[in-house]
Amino acid sequence: MGHSLSSFPFLSLYTFLLVLPFQTFGSSRGLDGNSDAAGICAAAVAVRGYECHEFDVITDDGYILSLQRIPQGRGGGGARLPNRPPVLLQHGVLVDGMTWLVSPPEQSLAMILADNGFDVWISNIRGTRFSTRHMTLDPSTPEFWDWTWDDLVFHDLPAIIEFVFKQTGQKIHYVGHSMGTLMALASFSEGKLIDKIRSATLLSPIAYLSHMTTTLGVLVARAFVGEITTIFGLAEFNPKGEPVSNFLKALCTDPEVDCYDLLASLTGRNCCLNNSTVELFLKNEPQSTATKNLVHLAQTVRDGILSRYDYGNSDFNEEHYGESKPPIYDLSKIPRDLPIYLSYGGEDALSDVKDVETLLDNLKLHDEDKLHVQYIKDYAHADFIMGETAKDIVYNQIISFFRNQQ
Repeated sequence: MGHSLSSFPFLSLYTFLLVLPFQTFGSSRGLDGNSDAAGICAAAVAVRGYECHEFDVITDDGYILSLQRIPQGRGGGGARLPNRPPVLLQHGVLVDGMTWLVSPPEQSLAMILADNGFDVWISNIRGTRFSTRHMTLDPSTPEFWDWTWDDLVFHDLPAIIEFVFKQTGQKIHYVGHSMGTLMALASFSEGKLIDKIRSATLLSPIAYLSHMTTTLGVLVARAFVGEITTIFGLAEFNPKGEPVSNFLKALCTDPEVDCYDLLASLTGRNCCLNNSTVELFLKNEPQSTATKNLVHLAQTVRDGILSRYDYGNSDFNEEHYGESKPPIYDLSKIPRDLPIYLSYGGEDALSDVKDVETLLDNLKLHDEDKLHVQYIKDYAHADFIMGETAKDIVYNQIISFFRNQQ
């Protein structure tokens, strides 16, 4: 079935939320749409001639996370050299680690890094299809889904970083996209993981979201700030489920909302995607997340600040934090000598230029030679992960940046 690129959803919270009434998704599938029971390695990496290993990582609050490792280049290319620098790839919200692997090997950041002498690790946060296990909780229960991105900062990311650090004995180059950048920025501002991080690359960085002002986005954010778990009666936000689909159909009845032009109105106009990659992407995504997590993201849109989850009244906040308002993540506290590569696009409607400028203002005291900023005028949110030109425009620069940190 043919589709025009102008109607496709790409790698963003709001696009996924609103495309569902018009797209039909199957069950969780592998790279080619077949069963993914064997995991990401078998479905998307080994079939392309790369060595790949699957690992389970247990967080300190009991979640069992899926982690993949590509230790060398295609067909053993470059051999397994000693001390290959480890790189961790962290995906965003409502997708999983497969999002790094839908492009052909010569366009996939994961495989390009492996072919260029790096030891590549791919994270999958709690709630995504390969990370739906827990030591005691069942994903069919609300308790399993009682978390926000705070928990990714304080539990998932530390567990994954510690695991990779112990396996490799080396500090790690971190690469995040969208919410994957938010997790890192919040963590670094708390002084966490710094001793295990060699550098951080932030693609389409998400920290401040107050300039995400499209009619559709604002409607969704307002809805999620409300008592949405009561509306749904669901702790899990499953994009494939009927309650979510019905909610989104209702939003799309707003006369000011054009649900058929999602790409331009929500993520910005991606310049450099091809149909086959998009088709493959849609066979694998979207993934579930906690409804509470989306509420937390919507609070960021509403409040214009980066803080921990707001429980809605001073008593509940006092109970959780010892203060009436949730603590703020102060990004100006990120160590000034941490090497950071930040790349953002002029057409990105989610990682808006004005919001990125606010982030950069928080980093204004960063050591000048440690902060590398790349602005790509015609790039939008998905171009950084699936763009046909990303290798030449972004990835080669990232590799050079990494090599300068050795």
